[in-house]
Amino acid sequence: MAAVKSQPTRIVIVGGGYVGMYTALGLQKKLRSGEASVTVIDPQPHMTYQPFLPEAAAGSIEPRHVVVPLRKVLNRCHVVTGRATKIEHARKAVTVELADGHVEEYEYDVLVSALGAISRTLPIPGLPEVGIGMKTIGEAIYLRNHVLSRLDQANSTNDPELRKRLMTFVVIGGGFAGIETLAELEDMTRYALRYYDGLKQSDVNWVLVEATTRIMPEVSAKLGVYTVEQLEKRGIKCFLDTRVKSMEHGHVVLDDGTEFDSDTIIWTAGMKANPMLRDTDLPLDERGRVRCTAAMQVVGLPGVWAAGDCSAVPDLSRTEEDPNATCVPNAQHAIRQSKLLSKNIVASLRGRKPKDYFHKYLGSVAGLGLYKGVADVFGLRFRGVIAWFMHRSYHVMFVPTVNRKFRVLVDWTQALFSGREIVALGQIHEPKAEFDRATKS
Repeated sequence: MAAVKSQPTRIVIVGGGYVGMYTALGLQKKLRSGEASVTVIDPQPHMTYQPFLPEAAAGSIEPRHVVVPLRKVLNRCHVVTGRATKIEHARKAVTVELADGHVEEYEYDVLVSALGAISRTLPIPGLPEVGIGMKTIGEAIYLRNHVLSRLDQANSTNDPELRKRLMTFVVIGGGFAGIETLAELEDMTRYALRYYDGLKQSDVNWVLVEATTRIMPEVSAKLGVYTVEQLEKRGIKCFLDTRVKSMEHGHVVLDDGTEFDSDTIIWTAGMKANPMLRDTDLPLDERGRVRCTAAMQVVGLPGVWAAGDCSAVPDLSRTEEDPNATCVPNAQHAIRQSKLLSKNIVASLRGRKPKDYFHKYLGSVAGLGLYKGVADVFGLRFRGVIAWFMHRSYHVMFVPTVNRKFRVLVDWTQALFSGREIVALGQIHEPKAEFDRATKS
């Protein structure tokens, strides 16, 4: 009598960002034929390399080259375009609202929580109405078109108060995302002004508001001070240790009494764990992240794994000084955790012990516009062109797939010779407006 073939292990990965995509990619390379099936669930059919969003917004990189199509890369996995709304580990099921609106359940034997963080907002009057986020490629495209369209409008008006409002751009949040977005977009507007006869550099007002006493805490305090000095030399007003009290109708009020109007308010003030995790029976810490062991296994739940921004993985490089230290939610940890996670899952399936994640902090790099940057690597500090080159080298090394690496390098090379693209394609936000006007005429 022929033996009954056992069913392959069902692996479900919730989240198709860096951790989810690279974990799935590692699994499809390492798993034997018929050993397991891999399903990746994400609301978007692509993965976004978020460190490149500021350059995509500023026209140094083509936006399509910042994203990786999941179905093309994960050709041996089942990709589901939908939003996971509930995880019930007691039933080993994930509830998903699919792209067409209907709901399905996906059962699993092994679960990977690879959800990304979302923007952390505060109850500031006016923020939901006028704030612009910077977490997705859609927001980067919108922001680019929005900023350039403000230049067009300012160049067309004779109202000095309206022009001042249109030409005032605010970034709230002094972390990496905020500083790189601010620096890249300021560099773009400075470049674009040469093509506007009615506008001068003195008409533009870029403003940074940061609630703490320093920016970019991941780099040394000296480099943080240097960055503020360089931004101020470019005419950017930096408000440190300052909070926004209100931004209703674009009227910004700071807690030091400063008030001004702005038509562009960019919110990059931190991240928080995905609220969907509250609709699960997974163990969470006080910040809403999934509690994990150093091997990225969810505490107390065999067969469940988590990594990335929404996981509380012990940081073994810091546990001597702080026994409760966990990995901070940044790209460095996401990149390195994803490489080990697929190996650990395969090892567990084959009866071997998974390895603990250990990452010694190597440093940080940040771009501040074309030919400008800061880097804090192996305790050495770099500024200017060298740091800018290190920033680009680091990120092109880690952007997924050879195809995307090549396309990004081509974009950068073209920009060096022909400058930034400064075309505002605002029509993409209302693609039917022109056709609607034509049908009514």
